[in-house]
Amino acid sequence: MIKFFLMVNKQGQTRLSRYYEHVEINKRTVLEAEVIKNCLSRSKDECSFVEYKDFKLVYRQYAALFIVVGIDQTENEMAVYELIHNFVEVLDKYFSRVSELDIMFNLDRVHIILDEMVLNGCIVETNRNRILAPLLVLDKVAEG
Repeated sequence: MIKFFLMVNKQGQTRLSRYYEHVEINKRTVLEAEVIKNCLSRSKDECSFVEYKDFKLVYRQYAALFIVVGIDQTENEMAVYELIHNFVEVLDKYFSRVSELDIMFNLDRVHIILDEMVLNGCIVETNRNRILAPLLVLDKVAEG
């Protein structure tokens, strides 16, 4: 099961966070700081899977952004690694070459995309067209 999903820039600023288990706000801040420090300090030659406390971290870097997913011991790391890539591909398709600014100024849209893909910590959808369908409907309503 996925415990949390973070999107962080190289400076360690969180751009997106979604938790699938209850974590108190002050503990989230500490957790995010430790997780970010853990992932940003690793070289590109090192594995993208990290054991951390009672869960595993799966992360991937895209330009200046890191996507970090915390999972429990039963979740498949490679499936989550592919989920991260699929998530970025969906963002690229919707925003036409997604950037950090797209994420910052369209956070609601990014959350909708993530919610279409992951529900209660479980991967529920990977088809790009199905993931983007609700957003395209919202865009049509907003235009007309």
